[in-house]
Amino acid sequence: MEIILVAAVADNGVIGQEGRLPWRLKSEMAHFRAVTMGKPVVVGRKTYLSFNRRPLPGRTNIVVSRDRDFMAPGALVAPNLANALAAARADALRRGVDTIVVAGGAEIYAASMALADRLVITRVHLRPSGDTKFPNIDPVTWSEAGRTEHQAGPGDEAGFTVVEYVRIQRSAR
Repeated sequence: MEIILVAAVADNGVIGQEGRLPWRLKSEMAHFRAVTMGKPVVVGRKTYLSFNRRPLPGRTNIVVSRDRDFMAPGALVAPNLANALAAARADALRRGVDTIVVAGGAEIYAASMALADRLVITRVHLRPSGDTKFPNIDPVTWSEAGRTEHQAGPGDEAGFTVVEYVRIQRSAR
C-alpha cells in the first residue's frame, strides 16, 4: 500500500496561516481533487476543521485527534496516526485502491514523512506570512521524479509547480 503526502507549499515553506491556506488557487484545488478522489485521506483535526467541518466528498476522510470527544460527522476519527493509517489501509482495500493520501497539517506531515513512499508537492510561487510550515524535504531521502509548471489561471493568485518526489532511501518502518 503506497502512502503519499499531498501538500501545497509556498516558496518560503508556508502551508497555513491561522488554520487557513494563505492563498487562493482554484486550479490547484482541482489538482488536489484529482489526486485524492476515491482514496482514503488522512488529516489532522485542525486541517479537517479548515474544511468547514465537512468531509471531502468522494473520499473517506480519517481525522487524527487526541481529543476523545472530537466528532466529525461523515468522517472517521482516530486517536493517533497509526490507527488512522490502519483504518485507511482497510478502506483502501475495500475501495480496491492501492494508495493512502496524507493531506496535513504540519504535525501529521512530520509524523508521516518517514512512512511515505511518494510526495506530491505543489510549489506555490508566493511568499506569504504564515504560522505553519511543511517539513524539509531531505535530498538524501527524496528524489524529484517529475514536475509540471502551471501559470496562474482564473481564480489563481499565483502560478505554481507540481513536483513529485519518490523515496530513494527507506528508513526503518
